Amino acid sequence: MRVTSLGSRGPDSEATASAVRTAVEIAIRLGAIALLVGWCLLIVAPFLGIVVWALIIAIAFETPFERLCLWFGGRRVMTATLCIGVVLLFLFVPVAMLSETLISGAQRYAVELADGRLRVPPPDESVKSLPILGEWIHDGWLGASENLAETLARLAPQLKTISRWLLKAAGGVGAGLLQMIGSLLIAGVMLVRNEARNRAIERFALRMAGRVRGPELATLATATVRSVVQGILGVAALQSLLAGAGFLVAGIPGAGLWAALVLIVAVVQLPVFLAMLPPVLIAFSTIGGFGAWVLLAWCAAIGLIDNVLKPILFGRGVEVPTLVIFMGAIGGMLTMGIIGLFLGAVVLALGFELFMAW
Repeated sequence: MRVTSLGSRGPDSEATASAVRTAVEIAIRLGAIALLVGWCLLIVAPFLGIVVWALIIAIAFETPFERLCLWFGGRRVMTATLCIGVVLLFLFVPVAMLSETLISGAQRYAVELADGRLRVPPPDESVKSLPILGEWIHDGWLGASENLAETLARLAPQLKTISRWLLKAAGGVGAGLLQMIGSLLIAGVMLVRNEARNRAIERFALRMAGRVRGPELATLATATVRSVVQGILGVAALQSLLAGAGFLVAGIPGAGLWAALVLIVAVVQLPVFLAMLPPVLIAFSTIGGFGAWVLLAWCAAIGLIDNVLKPILFGRGVEVPTLVIFMGAIGGMLTMGIIGLFLGAVVLALGFELFMAW
């Protein structure tokens, strides 16, 4: 009869111990990898939005960039530098106009309010003829023109809330502008290296979805990005530019501010006339007559632009529900500031389309 000592281990116990060691080693390795990945994400988190927005810009404008490269004899670096320089110029000019308008206007109104010289002009009688809200707007405006102090005292709680929000928004606009500049510079580098970027996207799609679905999802992602950028953001920028030009010609105070408001309202897919209504009312009160009606007609035409351009631009890519764009723009702005207004709309639309395709 064979007897084994208590200190010896059989084959089963040795196999169990080996399996335990292997499991512990795998757990340690996975933990180390997770720690490294988490640490890397923590480090790059401040730059993630900038890089993603740069990638979106590069994808959206790849085709126009390649055409410009042909015009400039294949000089990719020079073409990218020229394109980014022009975009920065168009970005800084409205921002400078808006900043000058806000600062000078705020200083003037603050001095006049402190000295008791601030007066609200009475509304024109034509304001009453505006549909739905004409009478209500006229009565409130008339009350402010007759007794501004009483009106401000009555609206003090709401004005304090709005003031705090405006101060916070101003800080967000400054940070968003810096992020936008960084994204444009990175996008310029990505445009120069279009082929390398496209290969990286294709490899990532292959690893995530396989050889059959990977190329399809990569193509869908590219089409979605271009459709949203051109059909939503591009049309919104055009409406804002045209509205700002109309406000400047009409002599509306704070034209840059109203143009920025038109941009925000257009991106979140609300009727842009909501943002153009106050300048129109100001025009009827200060200009009156033919000029005010011309501005009203101009704003009405701007509000109808998206009905013509969006079907054309979206026809090149995919259809994205309005609710998805709205949620993406609002959620992005709440979480990431002004750059999130644009980034959120594109990212959520992309996620929605990929999910529906999956």
